[in-house]
Amino acid sequence: MSLLDPADNLVQSFQLESSHLRGRLVRLGTALDLILHQHAYPDPVGQLLGEATVIAVALASALKYEGVFTLQAKSDGAVRMLVADVTSEGGIRAYAQFDKEKLGDAVAASVLLGKGHLAFTCSLAGKDDRYQGIVALEGDTLAEAVQHYFRQSEQVPTGIMAAARRDARGRWRGGCLLLQRMPREGGINVETATPDAEDWTRAMLVMGTCTPVELTDAALSAEALLFRLFHEEGVRVYEPQPLRHQCRCSADRVTAMLRALPRAEIEELSENGLVSVTCEFCNKTYHFSEQDRAALYARPPA
Repeated sequence: MSLLDPADNLVQSFQLESSHLRGRLVRLGTALDLILHQHAYPDPVGQLLGEATVIAVALASALKYEGVFTLQAKSDGAVRMLVADVTSEGGIRAYAQFDKEKLGDAVAASVLLGKGHLAFTCSLAGKDDRYQGIVALEGDTLAEAVQHYFRQSEQVPTGIMAAARRDARGRWRGGCLLLQRMPREGGINVETATPDAEDWTRAMLVMGTCTPVELTDAALSAEALLFRLFHEEGVRVYEPQPLRHQCRCSADRVTAMLRALPRAEIEELSENGLVSVTCEFCNKTYHFSEQDRAALYARPPA
């Protein structure tokens, strides 16, 4: 499959007709495999970053925006930071920072993230406005932390599950299933023991039967999985949105970043006459010789 194969990298929106619920199913194959192999993360870190990536895609796809949606987790644990961002056109990228010395004990204890916070940021294209939500990291998984965010922010009830794993050939795959209760007319939700609440409980139970293997199985299409889970609910699927790996770094961006810093500070980073800048997302390194830097600072700002 190619990196742009819509059957392997997509977000599938759907609706459960009988219960007034809407959802998103994210499937990432080749795109996620590229993201994780660019850094050769240890498997526990790769799995966690894979989950963060599919969760970011699911949340971004539920919004109407033009720009970039970013999920960021910071903690004092073995994994210090996770960042995944998604453009409104379906471009995704992600990276993680972790402490190698802490990782072994953290894996043994099944606790890679420590105390910290989870942040969601929506940056609108062409505008300085940014919308951000922050919540403490709670629960045993990232999905539980996201659900905690929705409970704290009093938004629409949300259920979410995510998985990332290597397949039999060692390639990374990820999947995420998100369900939300659609607001009634006038934006009012009834949280009492009504048939609406019963529908929600039933849907959560059904979603809980989905296994990590099913969620990430390349041989099981998005539509087939949704029908397997929700056929009794009258599941309706819409046109899927293709996804792709897309890092937005470039020589021009790095040059602009260097020019914004004092030259003396940049020269302190020189080794053997070269200043090297590596993109944290795609791991690509840009090199600047003494001549490059002289030309860079000699030009007036654009």
